[in-house]
Amino acid sequence: MMAKSNGLHSSPANCHPCPSAQAQVEGDAEGTGLSTRRTFSTQDDTSSELQRGASLDGGEHPSASTFQGRRALARIVRLVLVLRDWASKSLHEEQQRPDPFLERFQGPELQTVAAGAGNDLEDEETEEENKKKKWQIFVVDPAGDWYYRWLAVIAVPVFYNWCFLIARACFSDLQKTYVILWLVLDYVSDSIYIGDIVICLRTGFLEQGLLVKDLKKLRDNYIHTLQFKLDVLSILPTDLAYFTIGLHCPELRFNRLLHFSRMFEFFDRTETRTSHPNIFRISNLVLYILVIIHWNACIYYAISKAIGFGEDTWVYPNVTDPEYGYLIREYVYCLYWSTLTLTTIGETPPPVRDEEYLFVIFDFLIGVLIFATIVGNVGSMISNMNATRAEFQAKIDAIKHYMQFRKVSKDMETKVIKWFDYLWTNKKAVDEQEVLKNLPDKLRAEIAINVHLETLKKVRIFQDCEAGLLVELVLKLRPQVFSPGDYICRKGDIGKEMYIIKEGKLAVVADDGMTQYALLTAGGCFGEISILNIKGSKMGNRRTANIRSLGYSDLFCLSKEDLMEAVTEYPDAKKVLEERGREILIKEGLLDESTAEASTEGKSVEEKLDRLALNLDTLHTRFGRLLTEYNDAQMKLKQRITVLESKIRQQDLEDFFSDSSDSLLEDEEKALPDGTQ
Repeated sequence: MMAKSNGLHSSPANCHPCPSAQAQVEGDAEGTGLSTRRTFSTQDDTSSELQRGASLDGGEHPSASTFQGRRALARIVRLVLVLRDWASKSLHEEQQRPDPFLERFQGPELQTVAAGAGNDLEDEETEEENKKKKWQIFVVDPAGDWYYRWLAVIAVPVFYNWCFLIARACFSDLQKTYVILWLVLDYVSDSIYIGDIVICLRTGFLEQGLLVKDLKKLRDNYIHTLQFKLDVLSILPTDLAYFTIGLHCPELRFNRLLHFSRMFEFFDRTETRTSHPNIFRISNLVLYILVIIHWNACIYYAISKAIGFGEDTWVYPNVTDPEYGYLIREYVYCLYWSTLTLTTIGETPPPVRDEEYLFVIFDFLIGVLIFATIVGNVGSMISNMNATRAEFQAKIDAIKHYMQFRKVSKDMETKVIKWFDYLWTNKKAVDEQEVLKNLPDKLRAEIAINVHLETLKKVRIFQDCEAGLLVELVLKLRPQVFSPGDYICRKGDIGKEMYIIKEGKLAVVADDGMTQYALLTAGGCFGEISILNIKGSKMGNRRTANIRSLGYSDLFCLSKEDLMEAVTEYPDAKKVLEERGREILIKEGLLDESTAEASTEGKSVEEKLDRLALNLDTLHTRFGRLLTEYNDAQMKLKQRITVLESKIRQQDLEDFFSDSSDSLLEDEEKALPDGTQ
């Protein structure tokens, strides 16, 4: 009875959803919708979602199978959204975490950008206003990635028109079979052409090194170019003649071919941007040749159609023959004939008519030019591709010849050859200074820091140095490679350079060359003590240890002259280097403290003298400035006195003339009464 009653009570639940189950389903749906608008934390929300899912599983009625799938799907969706938000948040944090070493080198602008990035939520309204302004003054930077991507887009319809317009005009079956497809593609390409003209009207250009964003200047700059005239001609609606002639006249759209400059611009920019320019040049050359062969094949078919298929042995065979009457055979046969003719590598049927002779002569001339172009370009490309290897091999051959001439031992010759093999195998044969010599110092320093970033970050002397000093030091570093067993320096040698380990392992060894005291790895530096001339050093400017390369070691070398020249303008960095050198000398017991103190006192006197000299220079500068001001004031006073004197003279002359005229008038007045009497 209990089982029956249970079955009777549970049967309605199998047919109708209970309110609690329905509420759970609605709650799940609402949670799914809200989860798209929420920002979840990394771990708490994930665990809470899992616990909620577990509670729903435990609270489900075992007979509610109708809604089990929907609830499970809702939980899965929520979990996926939580994981997605967590992944995007962590990725955003990683992107906002700049490298402190590069940030310090590149200057405060990165810090400003990073600080501004954290206040995005507070400045949403400002960003929206800026976006509106940007849309109002939307200008394309011709050096940007967006412009390059647009060139890739516009190159597609240009290439489509150059390939298919001639084929559709010559092969009528191709035009008639796919007429709807051609109409769609034609007008899509026309719309892209129009969009390209709009983009050109808003493409900026540089004036005095700055991007011009004045729309009137941009419009005038584009309108007065030949490209604008060709672009306008390329979008003239010549296909309106379809209404009178019919749809099967694609030659009406030949003006679309005038937009070719954009495709060439895309090829030029791709050649500049690609990391494999030689491969791209070969591919580009092959593409041009294929297009020429394609056009020649289409023209051959058109001439055959004009003369008549099968009229003689030169033209295309009669299309009534089933073997030559279908579209694919027509095009492939013409392409084969065009390839044989232009490459001049095969026998073709001789021409019969005069017009056929003229066409074949023209084809032969084009073929000779194509063959010469292929040979010249491919030869130069192959020589450019092997230029580095050829130059490196020439160096090896010269050294081999020298060693044979001087009768160097076989062991030494083998060692030299292995050293060259190591350079070539590990791609260290390129002279970086020679390659980068045409770049300005700023760009060369940035490239060097980016290439050798991992090594420079480990160098202690670079951790706290100023960005300007870092630039100077990086530009003065010279790479050197040492073979296994080579001594980089020996104890007692005069030190003329310091070394920074880029790659490899070095050992500090005893005089016997076998006992190892320490191991130096990538990022370590040594040799600075002997080139800093630390006062009180018992070794003076001599090396204090023997350092030997365990395997092949790649080091950076910095000479004494270059280091002193660099730290002259950065006294703080020089003090840091000297303090570090003193610590090492004290640890090894190679510092004479009395001499060091005397040098310190001497330095204090020297500093006072330097200050005195600096004050004298300042006083001399101020006195010179005062003397200049006094001379200027004196000149102005002289000029004013001269002006006043000239004015006084002029006034005296005016007074003299006025007095003389008055006396003359009085005399005349006196003479007149006497005469009348």
